[in-house]
Amino acid sequence: MKKLIIGIVCLIVIVVIIIGCLIYKKDDVETIKLEKIHLAEVTHSPFYAPLYVAIENGYFKELGLDVELILTPGADKVATSVISGDAQIGFAGPESAIYVYEGQEEDYLITFAGLTKRDGQFIVSRNKDFKLEDLYGKEVLVGRLGGMPALNFLNALKNAGIDQSKINLNYSVEFAALSGSFIGNTGDFVNLFEPNATLIEKEGLGYVVESIGKYSGEMPYTAFYTKKSFLENNKELLEKFNTAINKGLQFTEENSPKTIAEVIVKQFPDTKINDLETIINRYKESDSWLKNTHISEEMVKNLEDIMIENNLLEDYVPYNDLFLNLTNE
Repeated sequence: MKKLIIGIVCLIVIVVIIIGCLIYKKDDVETIKLEKIHLAEVTHSPFYAPLYVAIENGYFKELGLDVELILTPGADKVATSVISGDAQIGFAGPESAIYVYEGQEEDYLITFAGLTKRDGQFIVSRNKDFKLEDLYGKEVLVGRLGGMPALNFLNALKNAGIDQSKINLNYSVEFAALSGSFIGNTGDFVNLFEPNATLIEKEGLGYVVESIGKYSGEMPYTAFYTKKSFLENNKELLEKFNTAINKGLQFTEENSPKTIAEVIVKQFPDTKINDLETIINRYKESDSWLKNTHISEEMVKNLEDIMIENNLLEDYVPYNDLFLNLTNE
């Protein structure tokens, strides 16, 4: 009997040691072997749900990556953050990478993965009843001149047959200050991403009246880019990053708005899950996300057409210089 007890005690000790080793190994992987990536994101919105799915479902960590989001309002500021080395990867409109290239930056930015394929803004009005012609003679807060949101708004107006010259387009308000300025009674309309548009509506300060993405065409609206030198030296790391984003895109494609909302709700603590579900459903219905991270040359041409038309670019830039797809079509 005594030998049996000793045997049981020894067995328990062995099991405890094994479990301890396994826990140590897991902690070791998570705290030591994960490679840190600072990702500068232009805004924090459910519009980028596939990215947050990849984070919350652990797709990056499965591949040995620890992604830290750095909110960096304004695509120009995202580009500056990557160029300076404050962030390894930027997440914004690739028009900012084109501007850097046109500025003769030697270590320019290369876009290696896409996420969204059309505009994610909504027009918010002070009045509930709305038609696009109501914009005539009114002030619209559109964000930074030359930025992707402003460019797509202009393109949406063109596609809808609306004359932009008859609208007071206000480019002076910083991207991060659009909601606050509208609430402070600046402008008759404002173009906002979610969840800001819905939050203003819920507070009774405005009405979400129209989707800009419904009128603007397909293009690489928001994408991931990095410095040329970083890509050359860290291609394997970026391939892993790309794989995680693709898994996020696939999950978003295959699952319901409710399921997606439940996964990413921690990213939006100030948004109720029912509102988050509604927002995600709105983006699903708008066909906002790419099927995978591949960015076609045709999509880039659509973007550059808008830039050229608005005198922001003289001619097309070399696609193969600025875009490197780590995923085939």
